[in-house]
Amino acid sequence: MIDDENTSGRFSKASGGMERKWLGRVPLFNPSEGWVVRQPPGEGKGNWAGAPSAFYDREEGRFFLSYRLRKPLSEGRGYLTCVAESKDGKEFNDIWAGKAAEFDSPSIERSSLIKTPEGRYRLYVSFVDGGDNRWRIDLLEADHPSRFDPGRRQPVLRPDDVDSEGVKDPYVILIGGMYYLYVPYGPKSTVSPGKTAEDLHGTGNVFTTAWVDHPTGLAVSADGVRFEWKGDVIRPGDGWDRNVARLACVVYIPPVFTAFYDGRTGKGDIYEDRTGVAMGLTPDRFESLSRKEPVLWSPWGTGSLRYMDIVPGGNCFYYFYEQCRPDGAHELRGNVVEIGG
Repeated sequence: MIDDENTSGRFSKASGGMERKWLGRVPLFNPSEGWVVRQPPGEGKGNWAGAPSAFYDREEGRFFLSYRLRKPLSEGRGYLTCVAESKDGKEFNDIWAGKAAEFDSPSIERSSLIKTPEGRYRLYVSFVDGGDNRWRIDLLEADHPSRFDPGRRQPVLRPDDVDSEGVKDPYVILIGGMYYLYVPYGPKSTVSPGKTAEDLHGTGNVFTTAWVDHPTGLAVSADGVRFEWKGDVIRPGDGWDRNVARLACVVYIPPVFTAFYDGRTGKGDIYEDRTGVAMGLTPDRFESLSRKEPVLWSPWGTGSLRYMDIVPGGNCFYYFYEQCRPDGAHELRGNVVEIGG
């Protein structure tokens, strides 16, 4: 006879479901729960707080979080990129901010925040180049996130480096000693026939035209500055994600890498991406498990839930993401889920 009480006590939630042969499973959260990390700068569509990038710094005993603020197109677009810190992962205090004007840019979007093995902090910033209206990625580096200086930024990736119409919204992780830079981009080979440079870049936002596909590629580097292009890791599907497959974050739970990505059709859902999930046995190729529909979306407004990042923390996962409110604005939210819960 099996002692049910004693048996159940031997199987903790930290096992993640392996006792049921659920290997590499990442728990999801309820989008109607969680808390607001940052409010948007105003009410209604076009006002956003989000595009987070987060990690936990053991040496400092703090979470560090990068995010951006954005106003409607007529009021300045993405005008501020910020870094905040927190002891508990819930209450954050801003410690640095960079204006789009400091990047000579009409708009700034998602950045990727990391700490190097040498103890340096890096912020990979995507912004519109004021010279040619195309998205690019530059790097800021400092001995503390409060001391980033846009005046000392250095180029990391430009559109022509990867034969594209723009590179945007980087996501950077270290695997072993190598930097993996996941880059949503717009391959020139996918541009709709007959479209001119003015058609694509006249507004400074080619990725909202739906005239170019938006897959995610990968570049790798030994130093995190000079990268070698490896090609696509995930491409748009043929349904809800047929125009965009923008990798948002990657989590490794042996034996698989799990990637969450933002998708949209490009028809009536510009700016209102939802979140899908993909998996791979290696970090350079992912297959979508969300071919029919996304796995996460907001219960309010347009349903948009995007730019998710995950910080594993002991027996739980901290999620940070941008989510649509009932009034159409986007807010930056957080959520915590127990592993195996």
